[in-house]
Amino acid sequence: MKIEKILFPTKFRELAFDSLESLLVLKEVGLKEVVLYYVIPREEISFVPYGGYLKQEEERIREEARIRFEDWQKSLSAKGIDSKIIIEVGDPVPSILNTAEKEKVDLIIVGREKKIGHDGHFIGSHTLQVITRSKIPTLVSKYMVQFERDGEVVTQINKDVFKRPILSTDWSEPSERALNLLISLNGLVEKAFVCHTIGVKIAKAIDKSELHRIEKESKERLEKYCERLKSAGISAESHLGAGRTTLEIIRIARDVKASMIIMGTTGKDRLHELWLGSVSHRVSAMSELPTLLVP
Repeated sequence: MKIEKILFPTKFRELAFDSLESLLVLKEVGLKEVVLYYVIPREEISFVPYGGYLKQEEERIREEARIRFEDWQKSLSAKGIDSKIIIEVGDPVPSILNTAEKEKVDLIIVGREKKIGHDGHFIGSHTLQVITRSKIPTLVSKYMVQFERDGEVVTQINKDVFKRPILSTDWSEPSERALNLLISLNGLVEKAFVCHTIGVKIAKAIDKSELHRIEKESKERLEKYCERLKSAGISAESHLGAGRTTLEIIRIARDVKASMIIMGTTGKDRLHELWLGSVSHRVSAMSELPTLLVP
């Protein structure tokens, strides 16, 4: 699959355009159009006591968003990328998902451009809901993050996100689609990494000989993934981890100095199921790296 059209929802926070600009290298592998999208939260202009619907306030917000987007369009046009502006009133999450399907985009961009991860999580509630429900590949961008590592506060700019991607696979169909998407990025990737983790639950439930069998089989499957990447012209390296899956993926990504994590995801409708069972969504929340989720 190729990424020819992306949806870029924004609240015009700090570094929003920087985040968008860092993704425009996708033009080299097929990007043709960016849909610039702003949702006016319904509660900001809804009925108020004795005031009714704030029509003038809606018009003011629309005009401000339009002026900002038209300025962005100049930069997109200069790079040879078409763009479209959509501004509408609604609830952010369903509006983003509906617009993505209506516009037939290939990729949705979500996440705050600047995030201080003091609570150990790098995504907010709206981003969490979008990645949980999206049927379209979604990139949690995380342009600038600040977090604690080894007792020190680190500020990191995730600019060249496609340079050193790591694909974490569980051998599922979404993982297969994630691999195909990674292959479509040939030309932007300096080196790719593929990893798989033998989880704690599996390791505890089997004896040593069975663990060795699974280890051997996993290494062979990882090598097949690497061979497919290499045949597409992408340098690739495999890594096998063991332990708590989410933490192992993040550890390996840091060890190889990955620029982005790519994962297949089945998606879940209930947030409590998300936190209990979805490794891909937990990685998105806990890793400081941009995370590309492929349904």
